[in-house]
Amino acid sequence: MNDTHIQTISRELSLKPYHVSAVAKLLDEGATVPFISRYRKEATGTMDEVKVAGVRDRLGELAELDKRREAILTSLQERDLLTDDLKSAIERARDKAQLEDIYLPHRPKRKTRASMAKERGLEPLANILMAQKGADPKAEARKYVNPAKDVPDVAAALAGARDILAERISENAKARAAMRTLFVKRGRFMSKMVKGKEEEGATYRDWFDWDEPLVRVPGHRALAMFRGENEKVLKLSLRPPEEEAAGLLKRSVVRGHGPDAREVGAAMEDCYKRLLGPSLENEVRGEVKKRADTEAIKVFAANLRELLLAAPLGQKRVLALDPGFRTGAKLTVLDAQGALKEYDTIFPVGSKGQQAGAAETLKKLCAKYDIEAIAIGNGTAGRETEAFVRELGLNIPVVLVNEAGASIYSASEVARKEFPDLDLTVRGSASIGRRLMDPLAELVKIDPKSIGVGQYQHDVDQAALKKSLDDVVESCVNSVGVDLNTASAELLAYVSGLGPVLAGNIVGHRDENGPFDSRRELLKVKRLGPKAFEQAAGFLRVQGKEVLDASAVHPERYKLVKQMAKDAGCTVADLMADEAARSRVNVESYVSEEVGLPTLRDIMAELAKPGRDPRAEFTVFSFAEGVNDIKDVHEGMKLPGIVTNVTKFGAFVDIGVHRDGLVHISQLADKFVRDPAEVVAAGREVEVTVIGVDMKRGRINLSMKKV
Repeated sequence: MNDTHIQTISRELSLKPYHVSAVAKLLDEGATVPFISRYRKEATGTMDEVKVAGVRDRLGELAELDKRREAILTSLQERDLLTDDLKSAIERARDKAQLEDIYLPHRPKRKTRASMAKERGLEPLANILMAQKGADPKAEARKYVNPAKDVPDVAAALAGARDILAERISENAKARAAMRTLFVKRGRFMSKMVKGKEEEGATYRDWFDWDEPLVRVPGHRALAMFRGENEKVLKLSLRPPEEEAAGLLKRSVVRGHGPDAREVGAAMEDCYKRLLGPSLENEVRGEVKKRADTEAIKVFAANLRELLLAAPLGQKRVLALDPGFRTGAKLTVLDAQGALKEYDTIFPVGSKGQQAGAAETLKKLCAKYDIEAIAIGNGTAGRETEAFVRELGLNIPVVLVNEAGASIYSASEVARKEFPDLDLTVRGSASIGRRLMDPLAELVKIDPKSIGVGQYQHDVDQAALKKSLDDVVESCVNSVGVDLNTASAELLAYVSGLGPVLAGNIVGHRDENGPFDSRRELLKVKRLGPKAFEQAAGFLRVQGKEVLDASAVHPERYKLVKQMAKDAGCTVADLMADEAARSRVNVESYVSEEVGLPTLRDIMAELAKPGRDPRAEFTVFSFAEGVNDIKDVHEGMKLPGIVTNVTKFGAFVDIGVHRDGLVHISQLADKFVRDPAEVVAAGREVEVTVIGVDMKRGRINLSMKKV
């Protein structure tokens, strides 16, 4: 464990060093973020998942910095360039930019104009000019004219010397640091349209002539403009005003007004134009992109969390429909555990004869299986199918289900294993029904990027996006808890300490030996040892002879709970069922070196509501009748809707017309809104007012203002 890293993280994240140290130690021992935040609160000072993950990520970044530092030191050592002063400077460098600035003059280079000038013997001339002591450049340059060395005249000698100076200025750590600060603080984010791209790049017309301070450009706009540049529609510049950059660099390197100083000035101008300017602009681009990626990924993650934690219908018998016009609606019947009982194809939006047949089939199946809810995919023909089903008067809840990603699931290896003999469209219908029953259990089978709750997901850093979304899925799965005897391998894989291999082994053991009677039986699973058991057990639920197995109380605390029950004069079951029994427990009397008040309070809260699902209660939502297409939408309408996506510039709302409308951030509330996430979240039900419809572009503008 690196004490310097502990101190750095403690300072940066405003955490106690010993809490950071405890997290680092637990992570080194193989503990997961959910386990640490849930079951090791005393050690971490009750850090939540966000803080624990922050410590984990920063530890990783500092380890990477150390790795790069070591590689640089090794390279310098091997080339006999490592001096005590250089080593000390490298070891003191606190970030990557500073480290690379120190290394830059010593980095192995391909041939450059400066290196070729040095080979022609012009470095002494460059040194004379850089000294700026009033030397006559031409007179000095004559001494280095040598056609044999490809220095035919004075002009060539001076040009070579200026090339050496330009590279030297560019590699000066102090000058680079000052210029970097100028780029960050005074840089402008400017874009121009590439000539002849007016029509092809119409999407980017707002940025055909754009100029704003770099520090103020929001992430979503930066990503959009970077995309426009990649598509060769926009030409971007991320630099400070030219005169400010030139002035700062001149003050850093030019001393005096003599002819030698003028040569240095010319080298400086070449340096900025050819070397330093492009280099720092690339750095700034990287930082802006990283900042924009972080913002976009954070929004994506928040939206995903809301969708994964959407209210589940629960274990109900469901009839699911994946609608379509020409090909009809694929129908599946699922039992309360999500198992497929029957499937068919009906045509609820076909001819009168087809509709009559569809009605008969629906009524028959609903009666045969005592259906408790009907799930309809919200894609093509979804609203028309919903209207048809409602008109049948079945007295069964009808729910439009967001089918984003269902087609991805249908073609996946997971779907092929679950339904090897079924058509893709039938698999999609079953997925829609299961998604209504338990969104979390079904959505974990799909790549989170395919769920459709983010923006610019293909533009951001893919590794960072995957890591963040995986963290969200893991967090949601473990906060809800998983039934050990019904969960799929895909769901179990996200349980703390398991992963795909152990999840597959658990399902295999279950298939071979029948349901688990207790958590302790997990230790019989192939390759699942004590460490994996410790990490996973508290997040798994088993309805068996041990009542605590159905709760979030960790097995390591069963003995403590049994002692509480004994002291209260009752059984553990009584303690869980009777508030009066729990009131007789004085938690403070059970504080020990191992267990503190945070854990004891968690235990008591869990005993009060053992295994409680933290998700909201399910309610049936209905779109406005008669509003099925954008043609039905008119300015002034007040409509119910569901938030499908939240961005930094507003929220997209599904109003049931196959086109999400946009509520701009300025229309989210009657008060000023700094961040849309303050007032809306993906999956929330809202009422909106239509304030504009652009039929040509297929755009609907909405407002949530009351006034």
